[in-house]
Amino acid sequence: MFRLWAREFKDGRMLRDLVVEDDSDDTRTHKVFGAIEKACLKFDLSRPIWLEANVDEFKRTAVTRFRGESFIDEVDFDYLEVRIIEED
Repeated sequence: MFRLWAREFKDGRMLRDLVVEDDSDDTRTHKVFGAIEKACLKFDLSRPIWLEANVDEFKRTAVTRFRGESFIDEVDFDYLEVRIIEED
């Protein structure tokens, strides 16, 4: 089972969160992108743009934070954190 935890933060407080599960045979990359897309649909957000810092951080730690500059639309939070909490 693959599970990704998406959380919105503002002023050091978590506003909302969602765990997305995927038990498909897709690649890890497809699972990550699919889970982020599902979380953004649920949170009514545009999909974030992966900046080089996000890619590097996610490769190292399986966690990254998307700040306002990663979104096309204006957002009302400080960052969206995504974290893999379980991998097959």
